[in-house]
Amino acid sequence: MGNKKHKSKNTNPEEGKKGRVIRSTGSWYDVQFEDYTLVKCRLRGKFKNKGIKLTNPIAVGDWVEVIPEEKGEDTGLIINIEPRANYIIRRSSRKIHFAHIIASNLDQAVLIATLKSPRTSTGFIDRFLITCEAYDIPAVIVFNKMDLISETDQTKLQPIIDLYKEIGYQVLTTSIHDEASMTQFNELLKSKVSLVTGHSGVGKSSIINEIAPDLDLRTNEISRFSDKGTHTTTFAEMHPLDEEGTYIVDTPGIKEFGLIDMKKSELAECFPEMRSYLGECKFHNCIHVHEPGCEAKQDIDEERYYSYLLLLEECE
Repeated sequence: MGNKKHKSKNTNPEEGKKGRVIRSTGSWYDVQFEDYTLVKCRLRGKFKNKGIKLTNPIAVGDWVEVIPEEKGEDTGLIINIEPRANYIIRRSSRKIHFAHIIASNLDQAVLIATLKSPRTSTGFIDRFLITCEAYDIPAVIVFNKMDLISETDQTKLQPIIDLYKEIGYQVLTTSIHDEASMTQFNELLKSKVSLVTGHSGVGKSSIINEIAPDLDLRTNEISRFSDKGTHTTTFAEMHPLDEEGTYIVDTPGIKEFGLIDMKKSELAECFPEMRSYLGECKFHNCIHVHEPGCEAKQDIDEERYYSYLLLLEECE
C-alpha cells in the first residue's frame, strides 16, 4: 500500500540523454536537461503500466531518456521512463476504471484550501492527505484568502487547523495581501519540488504569481453564480523558481480525489491518528468499524472517522 513504486521499463538498447518532463500537453512533452535546455518530445511506441490503467503514460516530474527524433530535427523521442520515487494520482475524470498521474518525484504536495468562495470541505482535504500518505509524499495544508473571511469564520476555522496540526500535518494560513504569510509560503518551497494544487478558485495561481511574478500565471475571478473558480491552468506544468532546486508543479483545479488500488485493510494506515494503534485491536483483520475490542478508532476525530467510513466503501 504505502510507498507504491510505479516502474516503467524499456528494453531498448539505445542510450538516450536524461532529462525531466516539465510540461505535458497530451501527445507532446517538454523535457528539460541539466543545462536547462528544453526539447519537445514524443513518446516512441507504447509503455505498459503494470497493474494500473493510466490515461497518461508520462507525467510531469518523470525522468526520461531522450534520443533525437530525426537527424536535423530539433524534437526528440522518449525511449525510456526512469522508475518513479513517488507520484500522486487520482481517478480519471474522463475514463471509468482509469487513473491519471498528476505529478511524480515530488518532495511535498501542498493543498491550497479556502473556507469560502469556494469552500474546500474537510472530506476533500482528507482524500488529498490519504492519497499523499499512500504514496509517501509529505503533505502541507495552506488555508488561503484569510483576508476575506470574518472573525466568526476564523473562529470556525481554527479548530480545523488545530486538528490537522495535532495529527501531525504542517498547516499555514495565507493571504496575498499579507507579506509575512507570503514569505512563509516561499520558505516552504525552498530547494524542493512541490506540487501545488486545490480546487479552482482557491487562489493558487495568485499565490504563485505573488512569490514568482515572472511566471505571470493566468488568474480568473470567482463565478458569482456558482461560487466556484474557473480553470486557468490547462495542463500540469513544472516551473523552476531558482537555481537551488526549487520547483513548483502547477496543476489544473482538482474537483475530486478518488482512491486508487487500495484495500480496506490498508486504509487505516493512511490515517496517522489510527496508525499508532494498529495491531492492538482484538481481531487481526479488524477494519475498525463494528468489531468489538477495536483500539484504532478511540482517538480519531468524529469528522475524520466519517471520512474514513466513506473512503472504506470505495476500497476494493
